Amino acid sequence: MMNEIDLSRADLNLLVLFEAVFVECHVGRAAERLSLSPSAVSHGIGRLRRLLNDPLFLKTPKGVIPTDRAKALAPSISEALDQVRSIISIAEPFDPKTSNRRMVIGAPDGVSAVFLQPLLTDLAAHAPSIDLGIRQLLPMPDEIAPDRAWRNAFSDLETSSLDVAVIPADEGPLRFEKRTLYEEDFILAMRSGHPFRRGRTIEAYCASQHLVVSLTGDAHGFVDEVLARHGHKRRVALTVPNFMFACAILAGTDLLCAVPRRFAGLYASRLDLATEDPPLALGRFRLNAFVSRPALMDAGILWLLDRLGAAAAGA
Repeated sequence: MMNEIDLSRADLNLLVLFEAVFVECHVGRAAERLSLSPSAVSHGIGRLRRLLNDPLFLKTPKGVIPTDRAKALAPSISEALDQVRSIISIAEPFDPKTSNRRMVIGAPDGVSAVFLQPLLTDLAAHAPSIDLGIRQLLPMPDEIAPDRAWRNAFSDLETSSLDVAVIPADEGPLRFEKRTLYEEDFILAMRSGHPFRRGRTIEAYCASQHLVVSLTGDAHGFVDEVLARHGHKRRVALTVPNFMFACAILAGTDLLCAVPRRFAGLYASRLDLATEDPPLALGRFRLNAFVSRPALMDAGILWLLDRLGAAAAGA
């Protein structure tokens, strides 16, 4: 974007100003966000225009809109600022009692729903100014190898858009560190009067209509692989994108859904659902927290890993 000579003469705070105007699409709101006057923001935009040789933002009756050049620059500027913020946060001594960092955890919703409440209770008591972001993670469709199925999570860890990823993968690329939080398996959730509860056979299971959690809408899941190995198949009548949505639907239908056991233990009774063990074992798996190895130099990330472990143990 600029050569070494230009960079030595440039005010990098202008990139912060660019980000604020790009997000707000309004000079006045950007000024409030940055605690500056509107005239200071307008002056900064003028300097940016000369520096980048583009109008960047065009006035409209409701504010400003970015030019194509500004839209093209925005992701790179945002990434550069995120990296600078990360460097500064690591350089400062980390004290959870006073830190106002924002940390982002990625996990499937059936996993984050298990650790989130005890983690929030812990933060309220010991780190009241730390904010959390929770992102839902799901495996890539049609991928069997765990490091490939969850490659988007590893990619986001590498770019620091995630601080920690909690996923059901035993191994990841060598440049990542893992910590096991807990073991999990699947149980069947259904309405309390579901016919399956009167005869919990494999035949009754396969004759039922099923709900599958799938972000893409793909009806074929790991349960179908287990059934196929034993010469059985089922009908998937509905797919939904997450487990909380699935549980909200089950109470009013005759659908069956395989859900994580610890998740069901926390939420089934609240949603008036019954649970039963499946007629075939659906396998056990570990939930591991992954971080990039460079992130281990960050005392805040190490602290978060410890708190996640405590939250999972106490859930």
